[in-house]
Amino acid sequence: MPNVVVVGTQWGDEGKGKIVDLLTEQARLVVRYQGGNNAGHTLVVGGEKFIFHLIPSGILHPGTLCLIGNGVVLDPEVFLLEVDRLKERGLPVGPENLRISERTQVIMPYHQRTDIAREEAKGAAKIGTTGRGIGPCYEDKVARRGIRVADLLDPEALKAKLADVLPEKNFYLEKFLNSKPFSLEEILTPYLAMAERLRPLVANVSVILDQAVRKGQNILFEGAQGTHLDIDHGTYPYVTSSNPVAGGAATGAGVGPGQLHHVLGIVKAYTTRVGGGPFPTECLDNIGDHLVECGVEFGSTTGRRRRCGWLDAVVLKDAARLNGLTGLAITKLDVLTTLNPVKICVAYDQDGVKRDNMPGTLKELERCRPVYEELPGWQEDIRGVRRHEDLPANTRAYLARVEELVGVPIQLISVGPDREETIMLRNPFG
Repeated sequence: MPNVVVVGTQWGDEGKGKIVDLLTEQARLVVRYQGGNNAGHTLVVGGEKFIFHLIPSGILHPGTLCLIGNGVVLDPEVFLLEVDRLKERGLPVGPENLRISERTQVIMPYHQRTDIAREEAKGAAKIGTTGRGIGPCYEDKVARRGIRVADLLDPEALKAKLADVLPEKNFYLEKFLNSKPFSLEEILTPYLAMAERLRPLVANVSVILDQAVRKGQNILFEGAQGTHLDIDHGTYPYVTSSNPVAGGAATGAGVGPGQLHHVLGIVKAYTTRVGGGPFPTECLDNIGDHLVECGVEFGSTTGRRRRCGWLDAVVLKDAARLNGLTGLAITKLDVLTTLNPVKICVAYDQDGVKRDNMPGTLKELERCRPVYEELPGWQEDIRGVRRHEDLPANTRAYLARVEELVGVPIQLISVGPDREETIMLRNPFG
């Protein structure tokens, strides 16, 4: 049976949560492979809204096993709060449907404090992080001084690791960032308490996935953020601290790359991003306001207003190459209704030279101006449409042009926020 990787093709916030929720009906396992609670996946099911920051979006489906891979950085307090909120809504959450890799790195209070203090110190030059401690936690992982979930379950190991790392953390917080230090006990006591709640959920996720592969069970790999926030391939340094691209699914979940059979790229029908960094198609006019208002473009993690602009095919073509996309899922197509014309950026003009790929440096990208192609818009309400052939002719023409520009077939079309407001042209699980 095929396994499917769901990736964001832009700067995140493409609507991955809804697509993962939809596809989970055909998956036995759903695994989140990178990022932390800087992600926010919003689902609307039967008019009821759910927002997940750490728990995989497939948790709403009975019989599905949701996994948090080793590539994730876990804030245990946020995670347990999500668990409690689901239980309050009458949804079962336990070892039978949710497991955490023992190798997952843990976000500690000093990571969060460092993240916030750094951003404040940078002032206008700040990156625009969520302040959740994601970057500093990944830094410690790479520097081999991180604390993993397995360490939380061993009180002596946790105490020893904290005693080893806190002097350095406190020196940096106090002397460089002018921030408050931590005592060992104020971290150790609450984290040991949370560890006991996590203990029943901890497992070797790589082994679980290998067993599923051997049984021929469908696996859905859920990425967070988007391709152009990738630490290696994004608009560096305005990026996240992990690898949202499809290749990150193998290392972040503990499977071989040969087990990633299909890569579905999620594409918002326009483009958004949060935080700093260049954004060639950004609309700072009434079009941008329309996209924000009709698309409800406010971050589910931070509540920040998203920057909005026309669809950027240069961004999408890079994402197709970097991820090896085999299909596209177009989301929020309904938001473009009433706009006329609708525009697609088909190339960049960099100092009079046309280019159709993303520059490698910010300095170059900041000099790029979008080259637009205009298409006629549509006025018809498409939220009730469930078949491709029933979409307005101009809507179909817009979709066909996106396919042509990116060179990847569209397989899913979202015409509204609810799970049911979706047109499936081809099932990614085949």
